[in-house]
Order: sequence, then structure tokens, then C-alpha cells
Amino acid sequence: MTDALIAITVLWGFVFIYAVMATMDFGAGFWSMVYLNKEKTRATNIANRYLSPTWEVTNTFIVALVVAVYSLFPKATYTLGTILIIPGSVILLLLALRSAFLVFSNIATEYKKPLTYISGITGILIPGILISVLPITHGQFIDYENGTANLNLERLFSSPNEYAFIGFAISSTLFLSSLLLADYSKTSGEMDAYHVYRRDGMILGPITLLMAVFIMFTLQTEAPWLYNRMMDDLPLLFVSIGFFLIGGLGLFLPSIFKREIRGMPRLSVVAVTIQYLIASYVYGKAHLPYIIYPDITIGASFTDPNSFRAVFTTYIVGFAILFPGFIYFWTLFMKDKRYLQQKE
Repeated sequence: MTDALIAITVLWGFVFIYAVMATMDFGAGFWSMVYLNKEKTRATNIANRYLSPTWEVTNTFIVALVVAVYSLFPKATYTLGTILIIPGSVILLLLALRSAFLVFSNIATEYKKPLTYISGITGILIPGILISVLPITHGQFIDYENGTANLNLERLFSSPNEYAFIGFAISSTLFLSSLLLADYSKTSGEMDAYHVYRRDGMILGPITLLMAVFIMFTLQTEAPWLYNRMMDDLPLLFVSIGFFLIGGLGLFLPSIFKREIRGMPRLSVVAVTIQYLIASYVYGKAHLPYIIYPDITIGASFTDPNSFRAVFTTYIVGFAILFPGFIYFWTLFMKDKRYLQQKE
């Protein structure tokens, strides 16, 4: 494995970790908004309990992602920065709005409802804009003028593939977050909220699968080079669908400890996360060696080998320090009965 391939693997790892964590985080904010006026289910209480300790942790990964791109592929940074200046600015604006209103909604209680609505709406828009980066890198929306890359917004927002990705991002956000909140509700003993989120997961699962099929259908005509490469790993795509079905089945199976309660949401969360990992591997492998098709490759934009070794060593040491802390954090978060079963 070459240094450039190791570097892009590290970068893709950051993308996957942030995608999963942010999806659950943004979705929890949206569900908090949806069930704000339905106090009997305590669904909003569960969503807020999840949001409180996680949203700051999640945002650290987007910083690591940006630093990794700049450090590992500096020659691609200028082009990426140029074509992503508008979507990137919108993402930063929405992140700032969401973070600010999320904090203020817990302080300015007299304005809690409008602040919660704003943070919920901005939170569901962010994944849709973030995932727009992927179809942009497929190359068909980029024009070159005097050697400078420019994003053609008109062509981008008239593309079915763009809307397929946006729809997939939003449905995945709501689906994954509903699964995790169902698991969190069950662990907390909040069975009314559990049934609400389990129902949401059963509805959103098929929708998410349909959006994934829509992505493949539109890729076939808009980015055939990528579609054909993904078809080379068709068996892995079928395996990923198998894990997706296991995740859906987990919502219907009887609980191990309480047979009268339907659903094993922990199984669903794990299975669907594995499914996303496999599918993202197939997509990432098919995208190689291009960062932006067809001009920017990982080899041509890679940093100096000495710089790579220094950066890579720093990341290894940093994760060796931080990873046990994250594990401990999640252990407390999911097992601390005082936090899980707190009352209003």
C-alpha cells in the first residue's frame, strides 16, 4: 500500500466517522423539534438527553477532516477550496446557527420553541449540503476557465443525481438517528419514546433503501465511470444490503430479555452502521485514484513523503490518546443510570 493510499484511507475514515456521528446528532436535533409539543411520549426529552453531551464531540471530527485534507493533499486543496467555496460557506453558516440556537434553547427557556425549530431545521439541511460534495467530485459540474476550476451551480442543481444524494442524506440522517434514539430510549426505560422512534425507523428504512437505489440509477447516466467501477464490487453491495435487511429485521424481533417487547434496536444500529461502512468502501474504492474526476488524483496532489510521515505519526499518537477517552465517554453515556433515567 502506497503512502498516498494510506493517506486517503485515513481521510476516508474521518469522513465515515463524522458522517455516522453527525447523522445521528443532526437527526436527534430534528426529532427534538418534531416531538417538542408531544410531552407524553418524552421523545423530545430523550433526543435532548442524547444531544447534550454529543454535539460538541461530533464537531471535533469536521475540524480533523479539514486539517487532514490540507495536510495530506495540499495540491488538491486549492481546487477543492475554489469549487466548494459556496457550499462550504453555507455549511459553516448553518453549523454556526445550529450550534448557537442549540445552546440558547437550553438557556433562554422563554424562547425555547422557536430556537429549537431553528436548530432542528438547520440540522436537517446540513447533511444534504454536506453530501453535495460527493457528486461535485464526480467532475461533470466543474468548468475550467484559464486553468481555474469553477462550480457550475445551474448544472449541479438541475441534476437528478444531486437530489438523489440529498434525499439519501436526509433519509439516512433520520433513519440512523431514529434507530439510535430507539436504542437509547429502551436503555433509559422510556418505552413510550422507544415505540415512537421504533415506528419512525420502520418507516424510514425502506425510504432510505429506495434513495440508495435512486443514487445508483442516476449514477448510471451521469457518472458511468463510477457506476461501472461500483458494479465490479456488486457482491459487496449485496452484502451491504444484507446487513441493511438485518438492521430492519432487528426492529421486529422480540427482545432477548423481555419477549413481550418487540425490537432489538442495538442490533439494528450495529448492522446498519456496518452496511454503511461496506457501501462507503465500495464507493470510495470506485472513486480511486481520483479526488476530483478526471484531473485531480491522490498521487498528483499528495504531500511530501516526509511531511506525510510526520502528520501520520501525529494522528496515530493523537488517536491513541483520544480513542480510549471516546470509549469511556460512550460507556458513561449509555450505562450511567443517573443520566439515563433522569426526570424532568
